[in-house]
Amino acid sequence: MFSGLSPLVVEEIADDGEVIRVRARAPGVPVDCPDCGGRTGRVHAFHERTVTDVPVDARRVVVVAQVRRLVCPTPTCPRVTFREQIPGLLERYQRRTVRSLAQVRVVVRELAGRAGARTLKALGAGMSRCTALRVLAGIPLPALKVPRVLGVDDFALKRRHRYATVLTDAETGERIDVLPGRGADALESWLREHPGVEIVCRDGSGAYAEGVRRALPDAVQVSDRWHLWHNLCDKTLAEIRSHSSCWATVNPPRPGGVQEHTTRERWHLVHDLLTKGVGLLECARRLDVSLNTVKRYARIREPDALRRAPRYRPTLVDPYRDHLRTRRAADPAVPVLHLYREIKELGYTGSLNLLHRYITQGRAEGDRPVITPRRFARLLLTRPDNLRESDAQLIQDLTAACPEMTQLAAYIGEFAALLAPEAGNDTRLTTWIGTVRTSNLPHLHGFANGLELDRAAVNAALTLPHHNGRTEGVNTRTKRIMRQMHGRAGFHLLRHRILLP
Repeated sequence: MFSGLSPLVVEEIADDGEVIRVRARAPGVPVDCPDCGGRTGRVHAFHERTVTDVPVDARRVVVVAQVRRLVCPTPTCPRVTFREQIPGLLERYQRRTVRSLAQVRVVVRELAGRAGARTLKALGAGMSRCTALRVLAGIPLPALKVPRVLGVDDFALKRRHRYATVLTDAETGERIDVLPGRGADALESWLREHPGVEIVCRDGSGAYAEGVRRALPDAVQVSDRWHLWHNLCDKTLAEIRSHSSCWATVNPPRPGGVQEHTTRERWHLVHDLLTKGVGLLECARRLDVSLNTVKRYARIREPDALRRAPRYRPTLVDPYRDHLRTRRAADPAVPVLHLYREIKELGYTGSLNLLHRYITQGRAEGDRPVITPRRFARLLLTRPDNLRESDAQLIQDLTAACPEMTQLAAYIGEFAALLAPEAGNDTRLTTWIGTVRTSNLPHLHGFANGLELDRAAVNAALTLPHHNGRTEGVNTRTKRIMRQMHGRAGFHLLRHRILLP
């Protein structure tokens, strides 16, 4: 039970109820002076150290250890006397044994202050939340190693107000450092102080790109492939929404209301000003709308292109849509109650009210439920092998109704193939950008322009195996840590917890 106290000579064990007290003493063998190394056994005085050991039976174990103050045998040594230490059991200035401190550190590393204190109390090693934080801050950090491939990303300390930068080893995922702020100056300063980085993986941030260029002009910058795909997803959704008047005709939406009327009226106002030679910024000022809103209306070819298809969830009536459509086509005046009884015999378990609303919404006449632009975009961006047959057929029907959507689907597939790093992808990307610019897809043109602005890093992302995925994983862990420390701890303790192994 007390094998961890084997370096001491145990003299007495007393059971005091909730506390077990152990009296012990040092073995009395000669020890070395910590300064000169001279071995001595000459005793100057005795001292008692009271420390806490690992709990037994959920009860505290207090060890009262008698240690010696010895006289150094070397006359010229500046340390005349010194107190002996017990290696592996007692450390200088510690009130816990080494193994007890190791257990406490494991708990506070994961749970920090209040949660760590509650857990330790349940385990019989109670301490206050402030002591738990002091133990956490006292855990030594690993030595800083400058990696060959550096991952750089930012995270929000206070969204839209304060940010920080996390640096990782992009090959192993090891945390390297955390910098306050996310500007180019902070990254440049760190790179100059820690030479040895050859490759930097980052997102599309221009600030990080500038910091790397200034500090390491010869380093290879790699844009993160996940961010490239994410940007393409946003542009794909914008294109689908701008062409909804074409593909949505496959499933005609409900008649528009006030919002559609306002959209059409604003579209006419914007295009009337543009035909008169008024610039985009001046249009925004005259119409009292944002510049991005004017740009969105300027890209739309028809005034009703922003009409949104209604969003329907799957219902219990869907499996009987074919039967309902056939019966209503043969007899348009058939009562809903008759239809309800017929599909009830076929296994329908829903209510009459649900069937009535289903027919009133016009969903029985369609070949398939109406989908939203967001779901259409998700289907287009899904790997074809992972699509169900019904979804694949739906994509085929929707893209066939709009030539631009057919082109968009082809461009998405071609770009997805480039995200598998391979030699020659940079040349294929040049061809892809040239083809995209010849199409009538203005949002995709903006995506291609963004690729050209950071072309060297994009080329490296499509040809090299390095990525920023492990850094994104560190950010996910950081969010969990920040939720535990919300409103209580500062940047230094947060940095300490992030860097702990």
